[in-house]
Amino acid sequence: MGFRRKQFTKYGINMAQISIIKYSDIITESHNHRFDSEFFRKDYLDIKFLLEKGSNKKLKDFEVKIYHPKEIKREYVKNDVLFLRAQNVRPLFLDLSNKVFISQEHAKKLKSNLISREDILITRTGANFGQCCLFNEERQVIASSHTFILKSGSINPYLLTIFLNTKYGREMINKGMYGGLQPEIAPFYLLNIPFPNFSDNIIKDIEKKFKKAHQKQTQSKQLYKEAEELLNKEIFGDDYCRDRSRPVPTNTFKITNTFETTKKEVERAKRFDAEYFQPKYKEIIKKIENYNGGFDVVGNIINWKKGIEVGTNAYTEDGKEFVRVSDFSIFGIEETSRKIAEEHFNEIKSDFQPHKGEILFTKDGTIGISYVLQKDVKGVLSSAFLRLTLKEKYQNFEKECLALIFNSILSKLQVEQLSGGAIIAHLKPSDFEKIRIPLIKPQIQKQIADKIQESHKLRKESKELLEEAKRKVEEEIEKK
Repeated sequence: MGFRRKQFTKYGINMAQISIIKYSDIITESHNHRFDSEFFRKDYLDIKFLLEKGSNKKLKDFEVKIYHPKEIKREYVKNDVLFLRAQNVRPLFLDLSNKVFISQEHAKKLKSNLISREDILITRTGANFGQCCLFNEERQVIASSHTFILKSGSINPYLLTIFLNTKYGREMINKGMYGGLQPEIAPFYLLNIPFPNFSDNIIKDIEKKFKKAHQKQTQSKQLYKEAEELLNKEIFGDDYCRDRSRPVPTNTFKITNTFETTKKEVERAKRFDAEYFQPKYKEIIKKIENYNGGFDVVGNIINWKKGIEVGTNAYTEDGKEFVRVSDFSIFGIEETSRKIAEEHFNEIKSDFQPHKGEILFTKDGTIGISYVLQKDVKGVLSSAFLRLTLKEKYQNFEKECLALIFNSILSKLQVEQLSGGAIIAHLKPSDFEKIRIPLIKPQIQKQIADKIQESHKLRKESKELLEEAKRKVEEEIEKK
């Protein structure tokens, strides 16, 4: 039996792929309830054949269990039980730069969603579909219903996490994807992914590399936190909260139910909604304007350029990176899931390719994430990004310090005010230019920049160790 599959791109039609498979193979896969050509792509069949050489075992044969967290109606609170969303699950490690919390009361209702140390998390839907990481923390954390919790059974959890992040593991996850606009994956499909044999020496080496990488990640996060504390101490003085979830004095910036403003302030703002005039916004602006180093607005400090929206028709299986907000964090660009054709990239790169030293800022989706590029991007950014460069007057402003200010409550509360306090999908560049920036003293800027640069260095070393581990697993699979 044969399947024919054509691929269409903006630049024409690629050669059709034809997969020839046995009827018996379709029956074998019938438990997946998939009979479409995409599921039986030749490259998927080749990988499956490679994984099954020397071993016909699947994940379920190693007593691997998958739990699908349930959902309840709940509200986020300021600081209680950490609630992991799909956007927190990145390849191999968690990204906790954008955390939310739920109450103990709601956490008790979600006991089945509780994550244990060395559990593996896999996003089952959404923009980060199929991303997989190891949970390696010692605290109470609840998973959202958009994430599977995988117990590794008799497989070493470090090895299994690495395997699922190799090109072979990732393609097997992609094979199980169903649904076009909102892709999903089923637990029973994951449990039937083939898993090859590995020697004890390989397993020990992979675990050692993973743990060393995790140690460097932890050190990296600690240095970033120390940089945040330097900034907070400079703005708020000694009386500030060291908790990453609320890095400001605990007795300030609270929601106030009753307050007043003047007619003059209403006319100046051209806003009539009560949320805009919350005292917490006045307080943060007052803190910035009273800073003894002075302040200025974003429009006087930086030049900006927007990214580009290429459209879904421009996506290809291979090519240059198309970076979306879901691929980005305060630690930079993670693994990208979208590509555009090289011909298309060559047409637009002179205007839209980001370069080393530029500061990136997200203006759509999750607004206000910022990072200084350590190298040129091999692609382009979506229109949800602004690319920032310093104006002549501020050439000596430490970029890492400015990015940290954008990531801090100093900027986030101003963004929140401009949005009327709602969870918005868009920040106008003209509003972005109004954000006030404290002109941190040069010696403090330097200390902050040094810590962040060392943090990025450790994170890079961690990533290199994990890439080594992935290559080793891939080589072992290929040897078989």
